Amino acid sequence: MHVQEWLDTVPAAAVYAVVALVIGLESLGIPLPGEIILVSAALLSSQHGGIDPVILGACASAGAVIGDSVGYAIGRKGGRPLLAWLARKFPKHFSEGHVATAERSFQKWGVWAVFFGRFVALLRIFAGPLAGVLRMPYWKFLIANVLGGIVWAGGTTAVIYYVGVVAESWLKRFSWLGLVVAVLIGIASMLIVKRRAGRAQVEAPPEARPATAGE
Repeated sequence: MHVQEWLDTVPAAAVYAVVALVIGLESLGIPLPGEIILVSAALLSSQHGGIDPVILGACASAGAVIGDSVGYAIGRKGGRPLLAWLARKFPKHFSEGHVATAERSFQKWGVWAVFFGRFVALLRIFAGPLAGVLRMPYWKFLIANVLGGIVWAGGTTAVIYYVGVVAESWLKRFSWLGLVVAVLIGIASMLIVKRRAGRAQVEAPPEARPATAGE
């Protein structure tokens, strides 16, 4: 909750570090809201001159690639017992059903599961450790990991940044348009009320009309 507001209270260097750390831990296999943090930071960069979207995208990409690589190493060393341990620690994310779904994706798509898994919340957490458990050749994993991390993190940062810039510009124009519309509606409402009041006074019986000063 209020991630963007919280990020706005810390220095730019801390924003870069938080984004890289959270995405890295998520890629390692710890279920954290990496995508929410990245989107919030990218949107903030479109409104905050101190946060460079290029540096932000680079930090997010580095966190994704390094986190996935560490997760791969842990999965390769820990094997199946690691998945069982994660299931006990994080039953909501590492249930048998989720593990089976992720494993089927890897068996069907191979390295493409690592690349496209970056764009799917469930596979984003599983990709590194599961690739290690399944003993995918590291060079294949690394290529898919680097490309997927850069496309996902850098692409998300760029898209959200430019959407934020365009939206802010549009909202500024809309605020003036809204003010003009509000004034026109206010004037129209006043004229309608005044007209209806005059009509009601004309249609009222003589004894109900207010007495004028000459009567």
